[in-house]
Amino acid sequence: MEKSLEHGFEHYIAGIPGMAQADPKTVSPLVLAYIGDCVFDLIIKLMVAGKGNRQVHKLHEETSHYVQASSQSYMMRSMQEHLTEQEHAVYRRGRNARSVTPAKNQSITDYRRATGFEALIGYLYLNHEYERLTELVTIGLKSMEERNLKEDE
Repeated sequence: MEKSLEHGFEHYIAGIPGMAQADPKTVSPLVLAYIGDCVFDLIIKLMVAGKGNRQVHKLHEETSHYVQASSQSYMMRSMQEHLTEQEHAVYRRGRNARSVTPAKNQSITDYRRATGFEALIGYLYLNHEYERLTELVTIGLKSMEERNLKEDE
């Protein structure tokens, strides 16, 4: 087996000088959302880039469609019924956290629900619950796909 496949990405990141693992149970919900935003953004960018080479501007436009607060809010609504009690508690903590930055071009409801979504993604990532993270993201993305199909009719 190729050496780089023996360990996950996190194994290699942990070796970077100054790197420390954040404890998902003790960090603030806004820190979870900060991490979750990055993780979700990476997932979407990989998905969009995997559809084939295009101009970076086109990739960015498609990525923006998924990562905006209104889309994350929509996905979260479809995911909620699938959450465990612990996951729902993490989502609520993120949703109810008071952010310093205001919602930009989004409703406050969508913005807060999206913050909860990102906090949940960050929590699952930091807990190394990758299978569960991808399961929930898949549920959310499928709901977006179904909505887009209905809008195209």
